[in-house]
Amino acid sequence: MKANYHTHTFRCKHADGEDKEYVEAAIKAGIKTLGFSDHCPWIYDDDFVSKIRMLPDEVDDYCRSLEMLREEYKKDIRILIGFEAEYLPALVEKQDAFLKDYPIDYMILGQHFLEHELFPYTGTETQDESVLKKYVDTVIEGLDSGRYLYLAHPDLINYQGSLEIYAKHMLRLCHYLKEHNIPIEINMLGKYQGRHYPRTEFLALAGQVGNSAIIGVDAHTPRHLQNHHVYELCVELAQKYHLKLVDEMI
Repeated sequence: MKANYHTHTFRCKHADGEDKEYVEAAIKAGIKTLGFSDHCPWIYDDDFVSKIRMLPDEVDDYCRSLEMLREEYKKDIRILIGFEAEYLPALVEKQDAFLKDYPIDYMILGQHFLEHELFPYTGTETQDESVLKKYVDTVIEGLDSGRYLYLAHPDLINYQGSLEIYAKHMLRLCHYLKEHNIPIEINMLGKYQGRHYPRTEFLALAGQVGNSAIIGVDAHTPRHLQNHHVYELCVELAQKYHLKLVDEMI
């Protein structure tokens, strides 16, 4: 693995390990570019406090820590500062304004929710076609905004209804990604933990369309960056479904 752009930190409250441990684990794994993309804070309109993402007052420490590590390890690895975020139209302008003075290299889109964290997680099983359609519509609108490098775990949406309906909407997404030269992500954490993604039906659709793919570790602990066995399993998935792998994006 030359580059990983999907790396979390302890600040999201469901990952562990110090920033330096992630860097050293990546170096040992032979990774040349390590992009940190912890869950981005939102500036909510009320007093809601997230339990699954970085808080706004932690961004200073996040950027400062990664800038120091970038300098300390500059001979060994390239470190990028990023975020993973949903596209939430009602809140995105406040997020943009909040982040504008920080040294952010990139963002990836991870559509875990469609409106607010208080609404259902998109990984929750559903047979409601309207949820599937809204997921695809929202993701495409978010990518059209130009804010995001790529789409993390595109098959996170857990639609369990008709495969014909699933294909109808997910093919729209695959064609959009193909037309805009955006790879799908094959998510190592999902493979490692036996989640419902990477989803073979989605990979088959992506292969049919001719999408490219990038492997994202989705690291929530430093050792995830050294999980060579799972990486190879994800490479095998790409080969099985005829997805050309992209090693680096920036």
